[in-house]
Amino acid sequence: MDWIINDEMGLTVGHVVGWAAASAMVIGGVIPYVPQYIEIKKTQDAEGFSLYVCLALLIANSLRILFWFSSRYELPLLVQSVVMNVTMFLMIHLCVKVKRVNANNREHALRSDELHLPKVMTDTDMGASVSTEAGGSALKRARSRHYLNDLDLKYFWNWTDFQSYLDFMLVVWAVGAAITYLMLSVHWFMESMGFVAVFTEAMLGAPQFLRNFKNKSTYGMSIHMVIMWTLGDMFKTGYFIVRKAPSQFWICGTLQVSLDIAILLQVWIYRNNSKPRDLRRGD
Repeated sequence: MDWIINDEMGLTVGHVVGWAAASAMVIGGVIPYVPQYIEIKKTQDAEGFSLYVCLALLIANSLRILFWFSSRYELPLLVQSVVMNVTMFLMIHLCVKVKRVNANNREHALRSDELHLPKVMTDTDMGASVSTEAGGSALKRARSRHYLNDLDLKYFWNWTDFQSYLDFMLVVWAVGAAITYLMLSVHWFMESMGFVAVFTEAMLGAPQFLRNFKNKSTYGMSIHMVIMWTLGDMFKTGYFIVRKAPSQFWICGTLQVSLDIAILLQVWIYRNNSKPRDLRRGD
């Protein structure tokens, strides 16, 4: 009788551990972005967070979803990709909103400064100048807005409205779905898609690493986010190995952990730089 109870208890514990690990996989990737989201919302400053991190994760998880139709890997990994895409859109929406508000505040400040300039021209000259400046200001404000349908590569993924980001991903999903449908039976192509998906995710820290390197500072970046990145990626890589996920997953997971550690080293190297280099020059 005892061995039956032990077996039943073992089975129950195994199920609980399995469900806990699966739940951690689904929400674990989202948790690191919570402190970054809170920090941006609190400080109303999104300059320290690279939106290319969101691009990398959106592309990676979209490809991983398409790869599922070929490899049929574990369901928690599929759900994780869907949840991560939603999270990235929430991050983009906040960053775009904050940047737009800050840009509007700067424009209002500039116009306020212009109104307080000393009067050194005649009324006729002033009338002509105001007309010219009004047209120039309107043109400048128009040019400060960038949209996907402008088709300007200079401002790719640096658009000023959330709809442009959403429209771009809708195009990516439509094209990706069509290609997957046509190439689903081509084994090497689908395996390559799986590798590109996890490799892109593995490199998600690269934009943040490059931004920190360029600014010689980690100002505006949530250190808690990077620590959670590292711990989460370690857990995720271990999960891939234990659950015998396709080799693309754990190989790129190891690369991802290495990049996380590199960013943590930047925190230590640039610990005395409280502001980006450009901001320090302006002080």
